[in-house]
Amino acid sequence: MSERSVALLRGINVGGKNRLAMKDLQQIFLDLGCSKVTTYIQSGNVVFETGTASLTTLANATRSAIESRHGLRVPVIVRTASAWRAVIAANPYQDLERLHVVFLEAPPANADALDPDRSPGDTFHVSGAEIYLHTPNGLADTKLTNAYFDSKLKTISTVRNWRTVLEIEKLL
Repeated sequence: MSERSVALLRGINVGGKNRLAMKDLQQIFLDLGCSKVTTYIQSGNVVFETGTASLTTLANATRSAIESRHGLRVPVIVRTASAWRAVIAANPYQDLERLHVVFLEAPPANADALDPDRSPGDTFHVSGAEIYLHTPNGLADTKLTNAYFDSKLKTISTVRNWRTVLEIEKLL
């Protein structure tokens, strides 16, 4: 039996851009050989089981399918259920209301490139392929954005708030 996993797509159905119906997204995963496919909210969270394909192969195939079928270039980051639960267990913050997790494509080799003073009041903690991001003034006002993390760490990232992280865990 394969382990449940989650795919996180960045930048779909946000602010009316990059529209992709969750029904269409589910079908892509089914067409790629996944089973027990479900989505959570409209922002590109897909929980599924896969057969023998590696998660890296599946992420690449998903990106290609979305681009060829819908004309969208969308980053896709994947995690197993056990990796997801490890993220929850490793959370270093007490205040969960303004907590987000930045999921990276891979653990960064250069986390020291990040400036802890870039966004006054905001703090972050790098742990493996995740960054715990605490934004007391809200995510909309932080200077610690996907673009910043991507450029400094030379990777791809996507952010989920803590409530979404916990809801996805229930689906896993």
